[in-house]
Amino acid sequence: MDNFDTPLSISEEDLKRFIEAIKTASTYDFSEYSEKSLMRRLEKVLSDNQMEISGFIDRLKQDTSFLEKTIKDITVNTTELFRDPTAWHMLKYNVLPLIAQNDEINIWHAGCSTGQEVYSMMIMLNEMGLLNKTNIYASDLNSDVIETAKKGVYKYRFNLLYLDNFDKVLKENPHDPGNKAEVSYSKYFDINKVKDTISMNSFLQKKPLYKKHDLVTEPNPFPGVAYDLILCRNVIIYFNYNLQNKVFSLFFNNIKINGALLLGMHESMLGPISSRFEKKGQLYIKSKKLNP
Repeated sequence: MDNFDTPLSISEEDLKRFIEAIKTASTYDFSEYSEKSLMRRLEKVLSDNQMEISGFIDRLKQDTSFLEKTIKDITVNTTELFRDPTAWHMLKYNVLPLIAQNDEINIWHAGCSTGQEVYSMMIMLNEMGLLNKTNIYASDLNSDVIETAKKGVYKYRFNLLYLDNFDKVLKENPHDPGNKAEVSYSKYFDINKVKDTISMNSFLQKKPLYKKHDLVTEPNPFPGVAYDLILCRNVIIYFNYNLQNKVFSLFFNNIKINGALLLGMHESMLGPISSRFEKKGQLYIKSKKLNP
């Protein structure tokens, strides 16, 4: 009897068969994802489903709902409230003040997952008096996480530690440690410890425009919109070099001059596309002087 208690080991040939099956049976294309990352995810999905690779692929070809579930299981969805406070300080003090003078601000969360980053952005914008004139756009490949984002209801105990990030970003000023602001949680969400929930207030839930979108194969999910800021954190780390540059080109073509792209802490832009941006830490600025 097969033992599925630990992830199964699959070969490169197995991975190629999986990628081809997905590509043939759907519009999804994993051919330029990082092989190591994709292989780890596939091994876990096989273990979770207690299936060996041949039977798994056969079912993918025959069962559309199973294929869609597999796509959702394969794609990584991890996000937190005010994840990486240093990045939020960068946005708060170095990026948003520069675009605050615009009559309208467009922000796109590419790969928004369950939406905690989207809500974090709206909360910070509101504290800066910018929320009303900002359009919030968010997209993800996984329709389930988009529905979670729309509802804006999260596990309290899971997010408890991340309330510290709320305090660091909104109440503390790294440039003036003695200057602390008072911002109550209840201004933005309701905490119910009995039900173990954090529920975002309705004025935040109604603000964003969400759309299911595949960064790999589809154009700008919000046609005609040019962005002042794009956040795509901890997404491109799962793509190979060529696919990363394809996605960066998508961002470049849809971001305004002097607009900013924020990547994750362990992500960077390499290759020819990097010459089109000015790097400032995790930020990449589309500079007019660098625009070909």
